[in-house]
Amino acid sequence: MSGSEEPLVRQGMSLVSVGDSFTEGVGDPYPGGEGFRGWADRLAEHLADHVGEIGYANLAVRGKLMRQIVTDQVPPVLAMAPDLVTLSAGGNDLLRPGGDPERMARILDHTVGRLRAAGSQVVLFTGVNVTTGYMRGTIGLFARYYLHVRAVADKYGCFLVDQWSMDALTDSRAWDEDRLHMSPEGHRRLALRAAEVLGVPVADRWDEPWPEQGPVPWRQARRDDLTWVKDSLCPWIGRRLTGRSSGDTVTAKRPELTPVTKDR
Repeated sequence: MSGSEEPLVRQGMSLVSVGDSFTEGVGDPYPGGEGFRGWADRLAEHLADHVGEIGYANLAVRGKLMRQIVTDQVPPVLAMAPDLVTLSAGGNDLLRPGGDPERMARILDHTVGRLRAAGSQVVLFTGVNVTTGYMRGTIGLFARYYLHVRAVADKYGCFLVDQWSMDALTDSRAWDEDRLHMSPEGHRRLALRAAEVLGVPVADRWDEPWPEQGPVPWRQARRDDLTWVKDSLCPWIGRRLTGRSSGDTVTAKRPELTPVTKDR
């Protein structure tokens, strides 16, 4: 960076986050159930704690596919012309039959090119290396896509939050009861990691070891499995079979740039 360039993280900078439930913050409810917080809101707070105040918008909506994110969320981002954009998309596509990592990578490449040409810095994400449960049969597709994400980040000089290498997020306590979204602690740790990637000092460590815990008794584990099937898996399959999405009636929680301050 030359001496004439402003630092990216500074007083009054603007941040816009786009994507699906991952970025909306599902799994990390605000106290009292007033919507979801999530790693992106937490990251905005870390940035504000560091510089005093930033402008922040979050356009992410649960259940959205990559094409929907690009069509519905990217144009408003370009109109806002933020200093920084976080972009995570593709997980919902790969969980559907026919998910094509190469096609998605081409869309991602084009989208990041548009954002960078408009002057925004971009943060991209790989996913977590989860090889257990229902993810066992799809992890190869996800791994292929994440290699493309890395290549796009290199091509356009993006920041990359590499969740694949974050062993702390493979602990079951990093995940919500639905086993698809992160828990509040998972979101907290990811926000710390994203702040680290951006060079923002934070008080806590994302890789702090988890407290020791004993194995879950077999009967309790089977009860948990049955609850998950009834409350999470079956409704998810039902939406897939009927062409519905969990985000069909959901709108962006923070559609415009509004201040986030150190004092909240």
